[in-house]
Amino acid sequence: MWLHREFPDVRFERYADDAVIHCRSLAEARAVLAALEARMDSVGLQLHPDKTQIVYCRDANRKSSFEHTRFTFLGYDFRERTVDGRTGLFRSFSPAVLEKALKRMGEVVRSWRLHRWVQGEARDLADWINPVVRGWMQYYGAFNRSALYPLLKRINAYMVRWLRGKYRRLRRSWTATFRAWWSGVDRHPRLLAHWVWVTEPARVW
Repeated sequence: MWLHREFPDVRFERYADDAVIHCRSLAEARAVLAALEARMDSVGLQLHPDKTQIVYCRDANRKSSFEHTRFTFLGYDFRERTVDGRTGLFRSFSPAVLEKALKRMGEVVRSWRLHRWVQGEARDLADWINPVVRGWMQYYGAFNRSALYPLLKRINAYMVRWLRGKYRRLRRSWTATFRAWWSGVDRHPRLLAHWVWVTEPARVW
């Protein structure tokens, strides 16, 4: 309410104690920051000295230099990047899953040890991991979903190793293994939630 009253043209988003405030110029950003610091001080609070910064959203149209040109918010990394639009590739200031979030998800995938579940069936594994993976896709795949592809390929790689562990005949030949893999993808294209995006496994040999 204070921001709306003092700076009616400024838009912002907040989640818990994290917020992003959008300004049209460096002068406006500095004015808002100074007013916000005074406002916090008046109620006995303080902005986080490390997290609070003015960021220049550099892209194809904004090409100047500035001290800070990226920020993180809610598990996303906002920065200049090449994206694929309707008319082809272009430079845009846009979000993609944060590297720390990717690492955390990778640790979860590794903890599953999917390749060791040789007593179960593929459907059992799918029922177990699909709710988690689908949640990652829905949240972190909302923007620049290709940033998730390496993680999803890793899951496929674990499933390839699971195939070789479960079926001894496949251990003799990688060609036979991948023939079985692609046959399974063709016959059950929706078995794993992430197959709607990625069916190729990361290199496992």
